[in-house]
Amino acid sequence: MRENPIVKNFQERLKVDEPILYDGGFGSQMFARGIELANSALANELHPATVVDIHSDYINAGAEAIGTNTFVASPLHLEMAGQDTAGAQRLTRLAVQHAKMAVEQSGKNVYIAGSVGPSPGAIEADSGDTTFGIPNDDAREAHKLVIHTLVEEGVDFLCLETMFSAKEAAMAVDVARETGIPVAVNLTYKWTKERRTGNVIYRTDWGNSPADLLEILINNGLSDGGSLLDAVSIIGVNCGAESRRDEHTGMPYAIAGIQQINTALAETGVNGKWMMAYPNAGMPKLDENHNTVYTQTPAEMASHVPALIEAGAYLIGGCCGTTPKHIKAFREAIVAHQS
Repeated sequence: MRENPIVKNFQERLKVDEPILYDGGFGSQMFARGIELANSALANELHPATVVDIHSDYINAGAEAIGTNTFVASPLHLEMAGQDTAGAQRLTRLAVQHAKMAVEQSGKNVYIAGSVGPSPGAIEADSGDTTFGIPNDDAREAHKLVIHTLVEEGVDFLCLETMFSAKEAAMAVDVARETGIPVAVNLTYKWTKERRTGNVIYRTDWGNSPADLLEILINNGLSDGGSLLDAVSIIGVNCGAESRRDEHTGMPYAIAGIQQINTALAETGVNGKWMMAYPNAGMPKLDENHNTVYTQTPAEMASHVPALIEAGAYLIGGCCGTTPKHIKAFREAIVAHQS
């Protein structure tokens, strides 16, 4: 069995060809432990041992990188949950500290990604409109607080994830590039079909395709004419919200998403970007006890790992519904594929 390369610096690790295994779903793991909160970032203060345990379970399963419990740590999300927005920075600091504790306890070389989720409002449709959406300035300031706090606490890279608006993603990248550390940008797509050609195109809820993301990053109005794509090391796809198309959810969704990102990069003439994929564990269903369960087992998802690598994915993990058992199966699949 090949061991992961031991490289201290994440930027240097990106120069090594062997895939990086990311962790799995965090919120779903809290639910599995009976913890349901108005905002999952509150667990950093209310259930610190559980946060550390979840990180530890993923590390023990073979994850080489883990994401902080900060997906909804911004003041905007805390306000939506009726919480004190002044706690955003404190919760973010605690989240990084818990991740660091899990890494330290493991004795392994594990990278920490600072998780940055989308704002809880219609940024794309109502950009700057205070009637229906969140003002751009408010969204930017919220991202700035979380991103800079994550970096101050010592995360290895920033993971912008589950982004529905390529414009908001660009806004967050513009903030993140100030930090100088590697940045990953992951959008969440759905199946769509072009009427004229019949081609299947993945687009976000705001209608953004992988090609749209690249165009917005390259030709943006946020960085004095410079390309924001230069600040992005990793481009990917995560989550996945299909409710009726099994062939476009879970691992098949991740593979198709990576293929479309790869095509968009090639057509744009962009080189030197790694790709990332961490989908949901299939479709969510309600069991006989009305608990949410996901349809793709560890073995089923792991069987697609070789195809995901062949498609071009470099960072591989799972989102909602994926468990440490899934990540362990992914590790075994990666090792077998690399042998």
